Amino acid sequence: MPRLRHHPRTLRAVSAALLTALAALAALLTATAPAQADTTVCEEFGSTVIQGRYVVQNNRWGTSATQCVTATDNGFRLTQADGSVPTNGAPKSYPSVFNGCHYTNCSPGTALPARVSGISSAPSSISYGYVDNAVYNASYDIWLDPTPRTDGVNRTEIMIWFNKVGPVQPIGSQVGTATVAGRTWQVWSGGNGTNDVLSFVAPSAISSWSFDVMDFVRATVARGLAGDDWYLTSIQAGFEPWQNGAGLAVNSFSSSVNTGGSGDPNDPGEPGTPAACTVSYTTNVWPGGFTANVTVTNNGAAPVDGWQLAFTLPSGQSVVNAWNASVSPSSGAVTATAPAGNSRIAAGGSQSFGFQGSYGGTFAQPDAFRLNGTACRTA
Repeated sequence: MPRLRHHPRTLRAVSAALLTALAALAALLTATAPAQADTTVCEEFGSTVIQGRYVVQNNRWGTSATQCVTATDNGFRLTQADGSVPTNGAPKSYPSVFNGCHYTNCSPGTALPARVSGISSAPSSISYGYVDNAVYNASYDIWLDPTPRTDGVNRTEIMIWFNKVGPVQPIGSQVGTATVAGRTWQVWSGGNGTNDVLSFVAPSAISSWSFDVMDFVRATVARGLAGDDWYLTSIQAGFEPWQNGAGLAVNSFSSSVNTGGSGDPNDPGEPGTPAACTVSYTTNVWPGGFTANVTVTNNGAAPVDGWQLAFTLPSGQSVVNAWNASVSPSSGAVTATAPAGNSRIAAGGSQSFGFQGSYGGTFAQPDAFRLNGTACRTA
């Protein structure tokens, strides 16, 4: 019986086909491999960091029942929330994400505590996910104190209730209504025996919003519950559940604090103090649209890795598309994030990006920028 002979060209063809098949299989396995698991925290006061700049905390203090939060890339979800407590008392917990300091746990690179008079703006943005089979509120918790303390309970607590489900109400009693940050709110005032509480309650649910936290801080100062010489110590957003709560989510959260107001000459943003960064923001504007070219210069002595530039687009403006950086969300308090391959700004160096936007009404430019939590000057 004759032996079969393989021509070298045939062997090469078979080898090439085999390599192609193996590469396709590897790509398929990579595509179908499970993503890296999110971090789940079940410890009573356990926490973890997201986005390299915010802290997600379980913060279970009103019940012994199990509660777990799972941190995601941009927020968290309440994955287990057992038990219930009476709705005429305190909630079970306050699972939340924050910028600032909470019982000595400070978020990375935070500008807080900062003196109120030295803060020009504190833009924040949030997107909530709600459920029906629970009793809870969805709220911001903003803390003020006469001293720049990073531990314990502050003197005044501002709550902003975006939503409430079930027979629950804020501490104290309703003292009227007010228009703050362009919205109308029920205003409640009271105390819990430890600190004063001023609550702003939305008359109907708000699922997402971009706003300036300082609008609520200034409204609180105007009511005599804080002073311009006090300190903003923490900006938190999450939920107060009384019954159940699994499935509640903060889909995304951002917060920055821009200093540079007229206040304490020792404040880092006070005029005359060298800034660690400079931003050049040039625009080309036409009716209803514009482009912005942004250059960020690192004035510091060390490189900035994983750079992010936070700023607030004026009302009516939104981002259509961007280049050399991703910009999100599309309006309000936004953050430009460096692309993976170009995420370092060398000492004395700069990076540039741009975006196209739309606008309504009168065109204006952002008035403040912050690079990885540090206030920048504008060129």
